[in-house]
Amino acid sequence: MQMKTGVEQSVYAMLLLTFLPDRAVLPGEFISQQLGASPTYFQKLLRKLVQADLLYSVPGVKGGFRLRRPADEIQIFDVYQAIEGKQTLYASSGVFEDLMGIQEQEIGLLSNLMTEAEDAWQSTLKRESIGSIRQAIDTSCPPEHLERLHALITDRMMTLF
Repeated sequence: MQMKTGVEQSVYAMLLLTFLPDRAVLPGEFISQQLGASPTYFQKLLRKLVQADLLYSVPGVKGGFRLRRPADEIQIFDVYQAIEGKQTLYASSGVFEDLMGIQEQEIGLLSNLMTEAEDAWQSTLKRESIGSIRQAIDTSCPPEHLERLHALITDRMMTLF
């Protein structure tokens, strides 16, 4: 399994939005530019995040995006599901049935292992939030880098009235 880069880009886009003051938005073009993403592809990601109720979209010339709820309430797993969907990582292909003449789920060999692995992986992603990653950034990034990012975002944000 390889996760799409859209998940990573979406998490970092949402992290950028944590730097906004209340009643402000960031244009999608600006966000995609900062992350080095294709604007067309990135707009699709932003739409998925809006549809998943993770972002709020403000249309218009002074429009943009902001978090729909507090960063601490947005799990990394929420972002993953918004971009990748809700399908499971493993689905039996029927090879065991063909080989042994028995349903794999009757014995539960590989599917039990895969379910356990997926549960552990999901648990890890649910344990962390956009807010917890933001806290890690605040404590581990050099202050001058954070100040530069704040200035960049402040320069490009739009304030809603």
